[in-house]
Amino acid sequence: MTGRKSFGRTAIAAAVAAISLVVSGCSVEPNAPDMVRFQAGVAQGRQADAKAQEAGKVDCRVAKCIALTFDGGPGKDTPQLLDTLKREKVPATFFLLGNKHVTRYPDVVRRMSREGHEVANHTWTHRILINFSEAEVRDELARTQKAIKEVTGRAPTLMRPPQGRTNPMVTGVARDLGLSLVLWDNTARDYSTTDSALIESRVLYQAKRDGIILLHDIYDGTVPAVPGILAKLRKRGFTFVTVPQMIAPAVPQPGQVFRPTY
Repeated sequence: MTGRKSFGRTAIAAAVAAISLVVSGCSVEPNAPDMVRFQAGVAQGRQADAKAQEAGKVDCRVAKCIALTFDGGPGKDTPQLLDTLKREKVPATFFLLGNKHVTRYPDVVRRMSREGHEVANHTWTHRILINFSEAEVRDELARTQKAIKEVTGRAPTLMRPPQGRTNPMVTGVARDLGLSLVLWDNTARDYSTTDSALIESRVLYQAKRDGIILLHDIYDGTVPAVPGILAKLRKRGFTFVTVPQMIAPAVPQPGQVFRPTY
């Protein structure tokens, strides 16, 4: 068996496990971006075209879209990443940690917002939310909401639960705070390697239309891998968008869970 096939099967198994963690024993129903987009288009009729253009400038009902997302930052390498994204004119979605990240790098967070990236919530201290009380979950999310709003002037509308683990209590708190939940279908497991070439190949192998790529701008191998990822996915015809741009003309609804189909 080739290494590529082996990774593919491993990735599928991991994806199935992640889905089980998210939805097992509860009523949380992930929504695929393409289906949400389609339903909004049907409901809105001719107005959908104008709203899609207004919201994202890219119509992912036509374009071959993919969303680049980064968790756990900002970190020391995030300015270099922002330089790359600015040069390549690529918008991304950043799920930020509050404690020692937003609070340590407010100028970087401000730059993200100013340069058109989606700034989102990844909790205050990266706790696995399903293991804590409702009050503790609310504190983890609300503190980060407040910190980001103080820096950018706008509270996030998206969050990503650490490890993708959620349940009805977590989604309920997110709903109260005006947050949609965003999962993923493409991960390079960059927390386990500093090999930028390996990170790149893992992302490329899993890339598909309406996919959501999970990377971390806090690990040494990740930011150097981004230029190659961008160049090679563009050669395949992909257009990079933020998560809200991907689902336009729909808009994220509080408590809604987004995950591409596998």
